[in-house]
Amino acid sequence: MRLSARVDYALRAASELAAAAESSTGGHPVTAVQLAETQAIPPKFLENILGQLRRSGIIRSQRGPDGGYWLAKPASQIALADIIRAIDGPLLGVRGERPEDVGYSGAARALQEVWIALRASERAILEAVTLEHIASGELPEAVQRLTSDPAAWSSPTFT
Repeated sequence: MRLSARVDYALRAASELAAAAESSTGGHPVTAVQLAETQAIPPKFLENILGQLRRSGIIRSQRGPDGGYWLAKPASQIALADIIRAIDGPLLGVRGERPEDVGYSGAARALQEVWIALRASERAILEAVTLEHIASGELPEAVQRLTSDPAAWSSPTFT
């Protein structure tokens, strides 16, 4: 799975908004400039991302001197999958199609089941982890179990 820079930036910005909602100043909007500076995100790029998140109902915004952005619902109700879908569409696509709509024949027939299983695995993590988990640093036990395996921290290399 590859996450685009747009998704990475969206997840980071939304995590900052979740942290702001949990802080003692919760409820006050966070400006795009603050988000960009805190997470080292190019400001113009971030504005487009924030627009997508707003249109998808994940965040809200207010213009003016006291304006900025905040989560549209509690961080515990926003899964990472929601943000990924808002920015890049479905979690897994094969040549731009949903895995259940892709058919193979012959020796490749089982590939469709592999793609569906891969999507199910992604969902098991990305729909279970919320912005509240990210902002608090307290990830679900299933995620902690996966990351406790040293092999999870390295990528195989091919020679």
